[in-house]
Amino acid sequence: MKGQLLTAILASALVAPLASADSIAEGKSIAWDRKKGNCLTCHMFEGGQQTGNVGPPMVAMKARFPERKALVEYIKDPTKRNPMTAMPPFGRNLILTEDEINKVVDYLYTL
Repeated sequence: MKGQLLTAILASALVAPLASADSIAEGKSIAWDRKKGNCLTCHMFEGGQQTGNVGPPMVAMKARFPERKALVEYIKDPTKRNPMTAMPPFGRNLILTEDEINKVVDYLYTL
Protein backbone atom coordinates (compact mmCIF):
# COMPACT_ATOMS: atom_id res chain seq x y z
CA MET A 1 0.00 0.00 0.00
CA LYS A 2 2.79 2.45 0.91
CA GLY A 3 4.59 1.70 -2.35
CA GLN A 4 1.43 2.34 -4.39
CA LEU A 5 0.81 5.64 -2.62
CA LEU A 6 4.38 6.77 -3.17
CA THR A 7 4.20 5.77 -6.83
CA ALA A 8 0.95 7.73 -7.25
CA ILE A 9 2.42 10.82 -5.59
CA LEU A 10 5.56 10.69 -7.72
CA ALA A 11 3.55 10.13 -10.89
CA SER A 12 1.30 13.11 -10.17
CA ALA A 13 4.34 15.28 -9.56
CA LEU A 14 5.83 14.23 -12.87
CA VAL A 15 2.69 15.06 -14.84
CA ALA A 16 1.84 18.23 -12.93
CA PRO A 17 1.72 21.14 -15.35
CA LEU A 18 4.82 23.27 -15.38
CA ALA A 19 4.57 27.03 -15.51
CA SER A 20 5.09 28.44 -18.97
CA ALA A 21 8.06 30.66 -19.70
CA ASP A 22 5.62 33.50 -20.42
CA SER A 23 3.89 33.10 -17.04
CA ILE A 24 7.25 33.07 -15.24
CA ALA A 25 8.41 36.19 -17.11
CA GLU A 26 5.12 37.97 -16.35
CA GLY A 27 5.40 36.96 -12.70
CA LYS A 28 8.89 38.42 -12.47
CA SER A 29 7.70 41.60 -14.13
CA ILE A 30 4.82 41.92 -11.65
CA ALA A 31 7.05 41.13 -8.64
CA TRP A 32 9.69 43.66 -9.68
CA ASP A 33 7.25 46.38 -10.82
CA ARG A 34 7.35 49.25 -8.32
CA LYS A 35 3.68 49.98 -9.11
CA LYS A 36 2.46 46.38 -8.73
CA GLY A 37 4.09 43.72 -6.56
CA ASN A 38 6.96 45.94 -5.50
CA CYS A 39 8.61 42.92 -3.89
CA LEU A 40 12.09 44.41 -4.34
CA THR A 41 11.31 47.03 -1.71
CA CYS A 42 11.44 44.46 1.08
CA HIS A 43 13.07 41.34 -0.39
CA MET A 44 16.45 40.54 -1.89
CA PHE A 45 16.29 38.96 -5.34
CA GLU A 46 19.35 37.82 -7.24
CA GLY A 47 19.93 40.42 -9.96
CA GLY A 48 17.56 42.93 -8.40
CA GLN A 49 18.55 46.57 -8.01
CA GLN A 50 18.05 48.47 -4.75
CA THR A 51 16.60 45.45 -2.97
CA GLY A 52 15.32 45.57 0.58
CA ASN A 53 16.16 43.56 3.64
CA VAL A 54 12.98 43.82 5.70
CA GLY A 55 11.66 40.50 4.41
CA PRO A 56 13.55 37.26 3.83
CA PRO A 57 15.58 36.83 0.64
CA MET A 58 13.73 35.17 -2.19
CA VAL A 59 15.69 31.92 -2.49
CA ALA A 60 14.73 28.23 -2.28
CA MET A 61 11.04 29.07 -2.52
CA LYS A 62 9.87 25.54 -3.38
CA ALA A 63 11.73 24.20 -0.35
CA ARG A 64 10.27 26.89 1.90
CA PHE A 65 6.74 26.51 0.50
CA PRO A 66 6.47 22.94 -0.84
CA GLU A 67 2.69 23.36 -1.14
CA ARG A 68 2.01 25.95 -3.82
CA LYS A 69 -1.38 26.80 -2.29
CA ALA A 70 0.33 27.87 0.96
CA LEU A 71 2.48 30.42 -0.88
CA VAL A 72 -0.49 31.71 -2.89
CA GLU A 73 -2.51 32.14 0.31
CA TYR A 74 0.41 33.83 2.06
CA ILE A 75 0.74 36.41 -0.71
CA LYS A 76 -3.04 36.95 -0.75
CA ASP A 77 -3.15 37.71 2.97
CA PRO A 78 -0.01 37.25 5.08
CA THR A 79 -1.81 38.65 8.13
CA LYS A 80 -3.61 35.30 8.51
CA ARG A 81 -0.26 33.69 9.30
CA ASN A 82 1.34 36.67 11.03
CA PRO A 83 -0.96 39.50 12.15
CA MET A 84 2.06 41.76 12.78
CA THR A 85 3.66 41.33 9.34
CA ALA A 86 4.76 44.36 7.36
CA MET A 87 3.88 42.57 4.12
CA PRO A 88 0.74 43.94 2.49
CA PRO A 89 -2.19 41.59 1.82
CA PHE A 90 -1.91 41.72 -1.98
CA GLY A 91 -5.06 39.70 -2.64
CA ARG A 92 -7.25 40.93 0.19
CA ASN A 93 -6.50 44.56 -0.65
CA LEU A 94 -6.90 43.96 -4.40
CA ILE A 95 -3.34 45.09 -5.13
CA LEU A 96 -2.87 42.02 -7.33
CA THR A 97 -5.44 39.83 -9.02
CA GLU A 98 -5.55 36.09 -8.42
CA ASP A 99 -4.01 35.58 -11.88
CA GLU A 100 -1.18 37.99 -11.07
CA ILE A 101 -0.51 36.27 -7.74
CA ASN A 102 -0.32 32.90 -9.50
CA LYS A 103 2.15 34.29 -12.02
CA VAL A 104 4.28 35.73 -9.20
CA VAL A 105 4.27 32.28 -7.58
CA ASP A 106 5.27 30.73 -10.92
CA TYR A 107 8.27 33.08 -10.89
CA LEU A 108 9.08 32.57 -7.21
CA TYR A 109 9.14 28.81 -7.72
CA THR A 110 12.06 29.28 -10.12
CA LEU A 111 14.15 30.84 -7.35
